[in-house]
Amino acid sequence: MGARTGIQRVTPLAFARDGERYVVAASYAGASKHPAWYHNLVATPKVAVEVGEETFEAVATPVEDRAERDRLYAALNEISPMFGEYQAKTERLIPVVVVERV
Repeated sequence: MGARTGIQRVTPLAFARDGERYVVAASYAGASKHPAWYHNLVATPKVAVEVGEETFEAVATPVEDRAERDRLYAALNEISPMFGEYQAKTERLIPVVVVERV
């Protein structure tokens, strides 16, 4: 949901699994700023998730612990090496977000 507008948004994202959690990165293709969806999640962490034909409610939480963030980002990079390229393109540390079913 838009932080300022309150309008529900749909944003397709690549993800990895970490047990029951989904993991996404606010990579914005290596841009110098975070994507708008990341700011929206920080403001309103309750989300609806669609994976395949399943839809469920979840809570999205940015990963604060650096070692955990690095481990999860590496898992994303294993799925798609573009994540490593994105981090190399920017000076910002790309945030990682875990999404957990409620």
